[in-house]
Amino acid sequence: QDERVQTTAEIGYAVEKKVAKGKVGEKVGLPCCHEIPSTESLRNYRVYWQKNTTEVVLAYAEGKKISENERYDNRTELNTRNLTLWISPVEILDNGPYQCVVQHLKFLQNSVVPRIVCDEPVTLFITADFSEPSITAEVRSSSCESDDVVVRCSSHGGFPKPKISGVLNNASVVWNAIWVSESSISPYNVTGNLWLNVTEDTSLTCSIEYNGFAKSTSLLLKKRNDCVLPTIPPSSNVITASSIIIIVFLLAVTLAAKFIPRHVCSQCCMPQDSEEEDVKESMKTAELSKVTSETSSV
Repeated sequence: QDERVQTTAEIGYAVEKKVAKGKVGEKVGLPCCHEIPSTESLRNYRVYWQKNTTEVVLAYAEGKKISENERYDNRTELNTRNLTLWISPVEILDNGPYQCVVQHLKFLQNSVVPRIVCDEPVTLFITADFSEPSITAEVRSSSCESDDVVVRCSSHGGFPKPKISGVLNNASVVWNAIWVSESSISPYNVTGNLWLNVTEDTSLTCSIEYNGFAKSTSLLLKKRNDCVLPTIPPSSNVITASSIIIIVFLLAVTLAAKFIPRHVCSQCCMPQDSEEEDVKESMKTAELSKVTSETSSV
């Protein structure tokens, strides 16, 4: 009685798919396709809740629980009127397709004849919130005109696999994204990288989107203003020319130092020699005058 029941979808009938959504840790109800009328009770039915058409989650027959999956132990509850399957608290592993199969029991004298009333698939989408996105920026190189910046946006611990998007000064940008998860039904970590050439103050927003939910973080990238022009060393040609000029100047000073004292001395001595000659001539004249006077007296 606790074996899996073949559904009408497997037999070939088209059925409408229902959807249920929930977050990890919450209580979620999966609706069934039949409601027991007030004139009857669960004793007149068999109800099978199955996952992936291969795994019995919970089963009732003639009003009694006949099967319960160990993984759902103490986490499931059946509404005895509308046959909704309640799961609390839900886990990421609960994500996936379910089927509610209902059979009406007709009691004969020596037997019970089941008749399928309905079976209907329900897809349960489980969501685990991601952390608030964290944005970091690292300047790799800088000039007076622009900065080359590597921006990294990361978020972790969420489900299902998210989409990462960005807006740069009101324009969409595409992240180079990496997703890490142990399996398709395990929490995801996501990291996105951007290479930007920042020429002015720039606003960047990183968004993580998953199952209709989204979390965003913004960062203002400021252009660095402490621009220092690099000192350009003189070329070898300039150094050689400067050296030659200095050497020529020193040679000129040396030659001038040797030449100028002699020239000045010769110029200075000429007046002194003339004065001495004049004195000598005067003395000679005086002596001659004296001799002449004495001779006349005699």
